[in-house]
Amino acid sequence: MNEFDLIIIGGGPAGMAAAVSAKKAGIDDLLILERDSVLGGILNQCIHNGFGLHTFKEELTGPEYAEKYADMVREQQIPFELETMVLAVEKLAGSNKKAVTVISSMRGVQTLYAKAVILAMGCRERPRGALNIPGSRPQGVYTAGTAQKLVNIEGAKLGREVVILGSGDIGLIMARRMTLEGAHVAAVAELMPYSSGLKRNIVQCLDDYGIPLLLSHTVVDIKGKDKLEGVYIAKVDEKNQPIKGTEEYYPCDTLLLSCGLIPENELTVGAGVEIDPRTNGAIVNESLETNIEGVFSCGNVLHVHDLVDFVSEESARAGENAAKYILKGSDHSGKVLAVKAENGVRYTVPSKINTVNLSELNHIRFRVTGVYKNVSIVVRSGETELLRKRSQILVPSEMVDLILKKDKFDGLNDDISVFIEEVGQ
Repeated sequence: MNEFDLIIIGGGPAGMAAAVSAKKAGIDDLLILERDSVLGGILNQCIHNGFGLHTFKEELTGPEYAEKYADMVREQQIPFELETMVLAVEKLAGSNKKAVTVISSMRGVQTLYAKAVILAMGCRERPRGALNIPGSRPQGVYTAGTAQKLVNIEGAKLGREVVILGSGDIGLIMARRMTLEGAHVAAVAELMPYSSGLKRNIVQCLDDYGIPLLLSHTVVDIKGKDKLEGVYIAKVDEKNQPIKGTEEYYPCDTLLLSCGLIPENELTVGAGVEIDPRTNGAIVNESLETNIEGVFSCGNVLHVHDLVDFVSEESARAGENAAKYILKGSDHSGKVLAVKAENGVRYTVPSKINTVNLSELNHIRFRVTGVYKNVSIVVRSGETELLRKRSQILVPSEMVDLILKKDKFDGLNDDISVFIEEVGQ
């Protein structure tokens, strides 16, 4: 069989949530494609707790969260194929069908066809090659996620003296994990003047173990020929350039890189989907549909989330909207309004809204460009203020989720602006 109503690419938390939602919305002829040997994606190596408080109202580890969704997939009898790599997604000329080319031991190389496709491939880490760190290339330098997999799944022992570059959540969590494995974490260096991880992870993973966080610092040199011997860390100025004379040597045998996540969007670009350069994810509308009709995007391949609960919620909406598209087609009769990120807002998801397709509750998600204290989040269309929300603090590491009721959009003709405003303006 190679024709389906819906194909979901990715069997992590986004893909599974989208599939379960589409199935409940009336789509029986669907298929999940996953390149790994198990469902669950990155959650399978995240053995720490802190997942599921929003979705399941209980604190779970990553594998437990993944297993709950995998159980739903099996209970709903949703078919999935593992160890299956998707090579390309294309819209067929003269047809609304999408061609999905796959390779696996079961199918060989084969093209599958679907009325709709949901892109849920997740994200990957930014590697050393993208960071331009000078120095040699010795053994002992890992991305934080690779180290997490080696320690938690393979049971590997990486090193005894550790430095971490970047304060992303995976790096913070690995600082604690390496400490529990018996290693000494000398420092976490962060280029920016603020952490890129959640506050709770700074407290639970660094402060509780006495691990210093060096803000406005970066690694400027790596020493060691065959094996890592140490790194030089320097302060940086307001332009993030190293300040000469501030270099300090840290002897270490392990350097972990936690310098950001990049949506896994090669398939998206190959399909002709428009990409937002601010998120490196697809540009989507209120239904999480891309510029290619019937192709939807959700989860970390759309924009990097801070909580997997938000991934699941967003992906469930993508599944429901894909089901509506399959059963009813698209309605383009409404007024299309651009959603613009302004004054302190780095991006918004969605980037545009068709008022005819709004739900009773509508999400606008975004991240800010810096640290803002005692401000208001404002959503405005022309002279009409749709929302004003006071916030004590906003930080780039935490995604903001605004929910607007459908009636807020009644009669709007001007584009929508989302911005930060000082209290009292």
